[in-house]
Amino acid sequence: MSRGPDAATLLGRALLASAQAAGCPVVLVSADWTRWASATFVGARHSIALRASPSPLLDAWLAGLGEAEFALRGHIVADLAVTGVAREGAWLEVMLEALSVEER
Repeated sequence: MSRGPDAATLLGRALLASAQAAGCPVVLVSADWTRWASATFVGARHSIALRASPSPLLDAWLAGLGEAEFALRGHIVADLAVTGVAREGAWLEVMLEALSVEER
């Protein structure tokens, strides 16, 4: 029996939905994650690449990502940051890093 999607899948879906709601749809190019733990928390570090058309709406969405809250079943997004933006032809490729923590 499956427990459902993992934190990486949930985070990817949440980012796509958030961008769509902000009027700047994005495409998930790649996503990778590694397990992470501290003395008190267990979670994952995420590296995510998105592709989107340049626009003021995209700029505003990206600027607010660090403060955005994402509802992920069983997980909390503790940190989310834009780590790079590069022009790829007519597109922008956006690199994100995130830390998710399992809720206990």
